[in-house]
Amino acid sequence: MIKEFREFATKGNIFDLAIGVVIGAAFGKIVTSFTNDILMPPIGLLLGQVDFSNLYINLSSTSYASLAEAQKAGAPTINYGLFINNVLDFLIIAFTIFLVIRQLNKLKRKKDTPAVAAADPTTKDCPYCLETIPLKATRCGHCTSLLEDPPASTHP
Repeated sequence: MIKEFREFATKGNIFDLAIGVVIGAAFGKIVTSFTNDILMPPIGLLLGQVDFSNLYINLSSTSYASLAEAQKAGAPTINYGLFINNVLDFLIIAFTIFLVIRQLNKLKRKKDTPAVAAADPTTKDCPYCLETIPLKATRCGHCTSLLEDPPASTHP
């Protein structure tokens, strides 16, 4: 098992995975910022100046002006506004990953599809009867016409 792990680690798979995790974390921060700072403010404005990050249900009997105030007091809350932001984050990330995978699959299909090379012709048409005959034929097998001079003999 140790030998297998060493092979796994030295093949580069673990490094690819680590790079993917780091890039994914950075991408997640970008998407979270996009959702919270760019996407949600206009949506909140359209819905009557609602700040989604401040939407919550207070489960205590005390009233609080904001989510931050309720959390500071240690009141139990259901933070459905933050949940909406996280769902939007997920949808944006999932859609972006879908687009990247879709593009990679297109590139892979193009790479896997062999280019159809124009094959050298192996047949030709008889100039007299227009039937298809082998390219190297000197006489037509259909009309028996002589197509070209026979090759010169190499024997004396």
